[in-house]
Amino acid sequence: MSEQSRRPRKPAKPYRRPQKDPVRILAFEALRAVDERDAYANLVLPPLLRKARDKEGPEKFDGRDAALATELVYGTLRRQGTYDAIIAACVDRPLREVDPPVLDVLSLGVHQLLGTRIPTHAAVSASVELARVVLGDGRAKFVNAVLRKVAQDDLDGWLAKVAPPYDDDPEDHLAVVHSHPRWVVSALWDSLGGGRAGIEDLLEADNERPEVTLVARPGRATTEELLDADEAAMPGRWSPYAVRLTEGGEPGAVDAVREGRAGVQDEGSQLVALALANAPVDGPDEKWLDGCAGPGGKAALLAALAAERGAVLLACEKQPHRAGLVAKALAGNPGPYQVIAADGTRPPWRPGTFDRVLMDVPCTGLGALRRRPEARWRRRPEDLESFAPLQRALLRTALDSVRVGGVVGYATCSPHLAETRAVVDDVLKQYPDTELIDARPLLPGVPALGEGPDVQLWPHMHGTDAMYLALIRRTG
Repeated sequence: MSEQSRRPRKPAKPYRRPQKDPVRILAFEALRAVDERDAYANLVLPPLLRKARDKEGPEKFDGRDAALATELVYGTLRRQGTYDAIIAACVDRPLREVDPPVLDVLSLGVHQLLGTRIPTHAAVSASVELARVVLGDGRAKFVNAVLRKVAQDDLDGWLAKVAPPYDDDPEDHLAVVHSHPRWVVSALWDSLGGGRAGIEDLLEADNERPEVTLVARPGRATTEELLDADEAAMPGRWSPYAVRLTEGGEPGAVDAVREGRAGVQDEGSQLVALALANAPVDGPDEKWLDGCAGPGGKAALLAALAAERGAVLLACEKQPHRAGLVAKALAGNPGPYQVIAADGTRPPWRPGTFDRVLMDVPCTGLGALRRRPEARWRRRPEDLESFAPLQRALLRTALDSVRVGGVVGYATCSPHLAETRAVVDDVLKQYPDTELIDARPLLPGVPALGEGPDVQLWPHMHGTDAMYLALIRRTG
């Protein structure tokens, strides 16, 4: 018998159960819902966090747990394109051949390594433990191997490896570095104009976590009440009804929000409603229409403003469940209003009925990528073609619905030229008895509004979603 065969074998290591980490498991569950069900993180995450806060024992979340889970989910989604490029450089197969749940665990791990201050050893070990719990020991080894490769460099080092040089391909460089699809980079650049600095500032702003902004609905709440409700709250930049929760406060903890007297509403959205409400009209000012009212933020502000003037708002929304959200937002309004579920392209009201009409049309949502980072990966260029007929039909309805001397506001939460100026220009060719109103004076104090007469807001310039607004008066 050889000497080697006489050596005693090393005892096998005892099996160790994987350590469950409730925060990372919750983040993984949220990412799976986004991937499998086309859910939105801002709708999926809050109920998961509430459930975790209500638990007893070691799985009960505190504020730090909730903050970490939120950062892991949103940070991973925002940087998905960048992380995919890095992971692809560390695996021996096309990324499409990596199972989606494995890719989600890897992406969470890469974000911890390259996008947070979590120490390298903790980021790798926590990700491997998560893989053992949700994927099994076999695939956890694959996760471990990939993350150890990723950990060999920092984010800047990886970007130098995986992003093409700017001079060779500017759009692809920006797409990888700033984690946007190439076609979105191109579209935003066309809309913004200018050179490299501006588009980089915009793409960086898209990847920042936005502040929570509240609106004090006139006649129902005041900004002073909202400022007193949160010690970190600050007045809005532009809207007289806006209050910013600068440290990510919980809106549900504010009495006025719980009671419906205030709401969560981006300041750009508030400015659109205020501009329409303050645009000059010829003749009476008694009947207002919000023709695409769901989920109800602009409608609630318009209804409150209308009530102060003795006017009535009709809020129309095609989808019954969204019409229900509008009704909830308007409940308690101090003046009369009406909410109906109807198709805005086949309106049940007579032409020329309204003095003011807002048509905030369905769109790609490219102006709200800060709030819905997963939208950038779902949208495709062909989506523009599917929205185009509806956007034009709704603007025609708005122009038919307003009386001579009245005003229409056409709005989108997208800066894409195909959804903004192209729609307005095309439709107004069919309506010669109209004129564009210069919207810029109706956003007092707001800088960098361009040459007009329409207005485009930007996250990096104004701290708002990229809302577009054109104001049109019927002259005959």
